[in-house]
Amino acid sequence: MIEKQAFVMNIESLSTPCVLIDIDRVKANIQRAQDYADKNGFMLRPHIKTHKIPAFAHMQVEAGACGITCQKLGEAEVMAEAGLDDILISYNIIGFDKLTRLAALAKRIRLTVAADSLFTINGYNQIATATGVTFDVLIECDTGGGRCGVQTPDEAIALASALKGGARFAGLMTYPAAGGTKEMAERLAEILASFEKASIDVQTVSAGGTPDLWKAHTVPGITEYRPGTYIYMDRSQVAVDAATPDDCALTILATVVSKPLSDRAIIDAGTKTLTSDLLGMKGFGYITSFPDVLISGLSEEHGILRSENGLPEIGEQVRIVPNHACVVSNMFDTVYLVSGERVIDALPVVARGRVV
Repeated sequence: MIEKQAFVMNIESLSTPCVLIDIDRVKANIQRAQDYADKNGFMLRPHIKTHKIPAFAHMQVEAGACGITCQKLGEAEVMAEAGLDDILISYNIIGFDKLTRLAALAKRIRLTVAADSLFTINGYNQIATATGVTFDVLIECDTGGGRCGVQTPDEAIALASALKGGARFAGLMTYPAAGGTKEMAERLAEILASFEKASIDVQTVSAGGTPDLWKAHTVPGITEYRPGTYIYMDRSQVAVDAATPDDCALTILATVVSKPLSDRAIIDAGTKTLTSDLLGMKGFGYITSFPDVLISGLSEEHGILRSENGLPEIGEQVRIVPNHACVVSNMFDTVYLVSGERVIDALPVVARGRVV
């Protein structure tokens, strides 16, 4: 679908606000990360939460990824329907309805799920026994991220030992804090040593996070890495030196709709387009053609631009690198593929809104 170039038009012909995806940068980002993983001896399992588009997931697998990662069951169902057949859901799956859907999915593809509690483990054991399916389970460990994950090696061993039947222990999973590679490596080393002492084989050690992707080779023992944002990159990744501005493939095209004062203008992109994520930065995005302009505030459908050094005029279009590309993807039904100034295709964001 990407290569068919269903239509060709200029960017300026598009109605705004809309999302542009530079396909040349996407391909380069995919290949750069895959080459890095191959060189350093671990597998790449990209997280599709960033793009939510099956065509891009296939591109990642075709480049050499061992499979994909989804955060939610609904995303995984969309990707399986599109022919992706090796999926990790990096999330606790809880509740009868979801476990029933999990079992149906496990009959179709190679499925791996995460767990960090006996409650979750018991659900996996019960559904595997009741339906006769098999799937792998990774025990999530908190290595400094402060989100999900067991807190001690003993907890991890207890959960791994509690799995039975078709719910099979396959290894460990973690998602560290940005900048927390060293702490992650130290905690993983402690956990792996405990498993070795207990004579429990750990086949998979899965880590993730684009901010520290390029440090993954410094973590002994990891077998796969789950970057998400790397396919698009964004302003937050540039801020932590994980990317350069030239790597950023996703931009929002917006139009100036008002200029009430010489130092204030309004664009047609607010929180429903750009998101309100600041991620420690000043302003809600970076305007490529007006680097001195600050996107100082957002309401639902308005973005406020401020500058003492000149602003775009009413009717002028601007391209914005968002602070956080992943959230932007979930707010649009369609993205436009561009190469240079040409729009070459439009892709539906098929897994958009699949948060259940």
